[in-house]
Amino acid sequence: MQTQNKFFEDISKVMTNAMGVAQGAKTEAETAMKSWMDRWLADRDFVSREEFDAVRLMAQKAREENASLSARLDALEAKGAKKK
Repeated sequence: MQTQNKFFEDISKVMTNAMGVAQGAKTEAETAMKSWMDRWLADRDFVSREEFDAVRLMAQKAREENASLSARLDALEAKGAKKK
């Protein structure tokens, strides 16, 4: 009976150690994958949200200024056509 208990204790220890190793491997794999993804994303020319919003605001202002200048030009052309 004593040898059977010792056998089960040894199996239990081996399984416990194997679970610890598996958990460590999982953590290491997750860390490696996160590191790889961070490097991959850094190598791409993605812009940050702040940069995107700044450029979008600049484009909006440029469209508004373009519309204003277009209206002024139309008014000047209409004024010039009346004088002829």
